[in-house]
Amino acid sequence: MARESLSIRDNRTDEEYEVPISDGTINTMDLRRIKVDDEDFGLMGYDPGFKNTASCRSSITFIDGEKGILRYRGYPIEQLAKRRSFLEVAYLLLFGELPDAKAKAQWEETITLHRMIHENVRKMIDSFQYDGHPMGMLMSAVSALSSFYPDARELEDEE
Repeated sequence: MARESLSIRDNRTDEEYEVPISDGTINTMDLRRIKVDDEDFGLMGYDPGFKNTASCRSSITFIDGEKGILRYRGYPIEQLAKRRSFLEVAYLLLFGELPDAKAKAQWEETITLHRMIHENVRKMIDSFQYDGHPMGMLMSAVSALSSFYPDARELEDEE
């Protein structure tokens, strides 16, 4: 059986390196060991446009742009877009499965109860210049929310 690794020979130094392969990828941080001398920062990978870079391992999404594949939790996006509501897909992303009728009703009730914002937040948003940049408005509004909802500071509290 073949080893799950990549052998690299640095022609500058004649050193050889073994880089592990996991799920068809190498960790580019392993390339940092490849140096001309001790003062060298180490080799880095360059991937313009991130066309061949895996940024994470995910059980939530799978994307293959070349083949036009996008799946959430194993479901093709086309199927979810045609047959499921936004809130059902949000539930799927958070909890790993589509909700049954009871869970869907509870989820929709929970979301409905929590989507109201404080009246002063609305006033603050209304106070922005009508042609202000939307990103500036969004950043300001999100930052202000913590002063209206102090319970949200409990980062360790899952609920």
